[in-house]
Amino acid sequence: MAHNTRLGKQGEEAAAAYLQAMGYQILARNFRYRRAEVDIIAAKDNVLVVVEVKTRSTHYFGYPEESVSAAKENLLLMAADYYIEETNWQHDVRFDIVSILWQEDQPRIWHFEDAFH
Repeated sequence: MAHNTRLGKQGEEAAAAYLQAMGYQILARNFRYRRAEVDIIAAKDNVLVVVEVKTRSTHYFGYPEESVSAAKENLLLMAADYYIEETNWQHDVRFDIVSILWQEDQPRIWHFEDAFH
């Protein structure tokens, strides 16, 4: 497995564990709709949380959260709309980014709630 793919999987695992420890219920992982993939869909306090996980081993080229483009935001919105319709979600929805710098075999995690405005 390529380094970036392995690092991304480790980041998603760390993000899921972090969210669960913070009281989130993981509803789906790697949810796909058309060209969109949502890393984690979770719920907490009647809020559906659509989570994009970004993992890097260095911030040399910028911090992980800075790499979420407008195009990716649009894909996440499209996938979330589909998920909401399919599950008949009736409560609030929020879009978060979990940013991870993986250094010295340890993840440093930042959670940006309501990241898309």
